[in-house]
Amino acid sequence: MYDYMKGKITDITPLGIVLEVGGIGYFINVANPYSFEYNKDCIVYLYHQVKEDEQNLFGFKTKDEKALFLKLINVKGLGCKMALPILATGSINGIIEAIESENIAYLKKFPKIGEKLARQMILDLKGKIGSVHTLFDNNEISYTSTELHDALIALGYKDKEIKGIENKIDSSLSIEDKIKEALKLLLK
Repeated sequence: MYDYMKGKITDITPLGIVLEVGGIGYFINVANPYSFEYNKDCIVYLYHQVKEDEQNLFGFKTKDEKALFLKLINVKGLGCKMALPILATGSINGIIEAIESENIAYLKKFPKIGEKLARQMILDLKGKIGSVHTLFDNNEISYTSTELHDALIALGYKDKEIKGIENKIDSSLSIEDKIKEALKLLLK
């Protein structure tokens, strides 16, 4: 299973990008290919779909985007090819907010999402996607903040507990020191 790839973007098409890693070009389906820069090194977080007759890579700029995609594809009747356009046309916070507030009209604006599937998304995901994201003004979190968050989740801490202490930790510390500092704050 792939988690991410780091390489150079060698081609951009309407459906995805080609990421060259170690001399091999991987075609990766992405939500918004033109948000990537040609001939530039980047990290792409991956989901590897394996079917009986095909294999596909789906790529994301952030771990939050990938986490939401994984939640979406678990909705009954919503596959990878339908979840990708949702990410392309909506913001992560907007999608989560629409699900949590049962905003069917917002969900129906996405391609191939009708009333029935919008209701299914709400049924399957409402109250279950709060830990997918961390709300920041720009909807992006730094790689080290995500590492810290993921490490604390893996240690068994709840999302609410982590959000309460993240802003109290010095961002210039190494990830190991951030975790130590976080544990001190969480154990108080």
